[in-house]
Amino acid sequence: MSSERIQMAHGSGGKLSHDLVKNIMWPAFANDILGAMHDGAQCTINGVRLAFSTDSYVVKPLFFAGGDIGKLAVCGTVNDVAMNGAVPLYLSAGFVLEEGFPIEILKRIVASMQQAAAEAGVYIVTGDTKVVEKGAVDGIYINTAGIGQIIDGIQISGQNARPGQDIILNGYLGEHSLAVMSERHGLEFPQTVVSDCAPLNRLVAELLTAVPQIAVLRDPTRGGLATTLNEIASQSQVGIMLDESSIPVSPAVQAACDILGFDPLYLANEGKMIVFVDKEYTAEVLRIMQSHIYGRESRIIGEVVPKPCGQVGLRTRIGGVRRLDMLIGDQLPRIC
Repeated sequence: MSSERIQMAHGSGGKLSHDLVKNIMWPAFANDILGAMHDGAQCTINGVRLAFSTDSYVVKPLFFAGGDIGKLAVCGTVNDVAMNGAVPLYLSAGFVLEEGFPIEILKRIVASMQQAAAEAGVYIVTGDTKVVEKGAVDGIYINTAGIGQIIDGIQISGQNARPGQDIILNGYLGEHSLAVMSERHGLEFPQTVVSDCAPLNRLVAELLTAVPQIAVLRDPTRGGLATTLNEIASQSQVGIMLDESSIPVSPAVQAACDILGFDPLYLANEGKMIVFVDKEYTAEVLRIMQSHIYGRESRIIGEVVPKPCGQVGLRTRIGGVRRLDMLIGDQLPRIC
């Protein structure tokens, strides 16, 4: 790493991103909390279990079908906190603004953030604003951090996957990536693709209240479903087998992927979650998820198997098995 320079692929969520964390960040910051390598930190303060997460948003364009950078900044952090089994409570908002950025656009973004926060039931309680010279950023960058209280009795971790568990997904893949890309490049598809950007914390709270035995929660953002499942398989040292015919991809997204040569399993999502749960609880999990506005298309997409440890496989429609590895970089430029 010492002789290299940072590439765009280092921010993709793929192998280069993981190498950056492993070789640069982890040796400097190593501690037990960070070592969990989840969507956020789980820590205890005076007997209270808290989840804490942060993320930065540099999406271009700022507005796209189904969302904008402001909605994305709130929903992304809310979801990361929720994936730790917590109820998100408070967010911070940090803005880096380019000199000359239109005030009216900033107002639209801030209003969108407040609307998303209201839907999620969280408050933006602190923040910071910096202005840099023209050309130093693409208009606006936003950082949000979130904190929430972990629900009593809940133990969510990427290390909790065990053979025999079902893997459940709450809806169609790839919508966010394609919505951003089509807006960015003026692409027209047979059907409009709309981002799935949404806060999932209320759905998570309902699930964990009814089924506290849920083992793993994760939202497949950068790197998509395949990358996220590779992370979990590695952390738990289990195998994961998916069923291609059960993975939901909308006709519009599939058509766009066919045209552009993308694999929807590696496309980022901003309103999707993966649930690992023992089979005895699967029916109840599906009932709850399918009754929620952000889970109506929920279904079982695969299961945890003993071997091969740390790997993800896809049982194809024609009966073969394809290995789903982690990409070196990303299929797409930044989309979150």
